Amino acid sequence: MAGATSLRKDTFASLSNPNFRRYFAGQSVSNIGNWMQIIGQSWLVLQLTGSATALGAVVACQTLPVLLLGAYGGVVADRSDKRRLLIKLMAGKGVLALILGLLVVSGAAQLWHVFVLAALLGLTNCFEMPTRQSFVQEIVGADHLRNAVSLNSVLINAARTVGPAAAGIIIATGGIGACFLINAASFIAPLLSLSTMDTASLHPSPP
Repeated sequence: MAGATSLRKDTFASLSNPNFRRYFAGQSVSNIGNWMQIIGQSWLVLQLTGSATALGAVVACQTLPVLLLGAYGGVVADRSDKRRLLIKLMAGKGVLALILGLLVVSGAAQLWHVFVLAALLGLTNCFEMPTRQSFVQEIVGADHLRNAVSLNSVLINAARTVGPAAAGIIIATGGIGACFLINAASFIAPLLSLSTMDTASLHPSPP
């Protein structure tokens, strides 16, 4: 019994940190919303064009900025206040999702809208991804970093399962636009978690 208790404590050790609990909860909601947007965006492109080529082009438009500028995003993350930068980037991603959702719901969405918003989202991801990954160490410190990274990986894989399934249900019942609007709303969770953190308990790295 004592061994099982110790194993459970070791498995979720980083969650003993109040800041990481907030961060973990916020990212749980946001990651599911992100996967809903991915499915919704793909479905929207196919609905607008019926073209697999157009779908591939949109995906490339969103991922190429990360490939080309990801290293620079890491430099910016290392030289910035990561918590404040994440708040700005998360807010920006929420606005992009909201714009696309409103365009779809109003019936005004066109393919070029999707291309532009996908490129802007990819540009935002260039900075958000390295900042988010490196910020974990500032939350938990070196002692619990390995555990925090492991839990974060579990979270991402779980969202990869739940998000697309939820997107399928929402598209069938509420339409594609609802995926984007729900994703926009999901950014409230990480914004709240980041803004309510105890900054005195963080372990900021030198720029």
